[in-house]
Amino acid sequence: MQENKVHTLDPDKWIDAYADYLFNYTIARVNDTEKAKDLVQETFFAGLKSMKNFEGKASERTWLVSILKRKIIDHYRKINSNKGKAEVRMNFYQEGDREGDWLEERVPQKWDSSADAMIESEELGEALTACIQKLPEKYRMVFEMKTIQGFETEDICNELDITSSNLWVIIHRARTQLRRCMEDNWFKK
Repeated sequence: MQENKVHTLDPDKWIDAYADYLFNYTIARVNDTEKAKDLVQETFFAGLKSMKNFEGKASERTWLVSILKRKIIDHYRKINSNKGKAEVRMNFYQEGDREGDWLEERVPQKWDSSADAMIESEELGEALTACIQKLPEKYRMVFEMKTIQGFETEDICNELDITSSNLWVIIHRARTQLRRCMEDNWFKK
């Protein structure tokens, strides 16, 4: 029977050991440098506050990533709850019995156009595939491995012999080129 290893925490080494990894993890999910830095800081702070709850079943990094994931989720919940609190008003009707503000609850629902949506979805997929194929080979490989195939950063870095920071630069450049390509070939139709 295999003995379970008990992990320990060493907060003095967290910044040197995990800050870059946590930042790269976060920036890929929030796409805002300052917010990513804040979330990593909040993660370290929350880790310090909840050290007594650490059971040693997971590694330090895994434990910190789980805290970070909750911070990212909370970030998006906060954004979405703030959007929901804002009342949407539009001056839609100019005269008659419907004159006045149009409240969010009275906004008409989108008509069912599943055939149109399916065709549009297929066209979007084709445009995206074409744009991915236009990427330089290394960008395309890294983008597909990380974004489409879901490989872990470490596995991609080992496979392609690149650093994690180089991987994130490539991902950023690939996304920028894809955005430009999609804007030129899909959104301006």
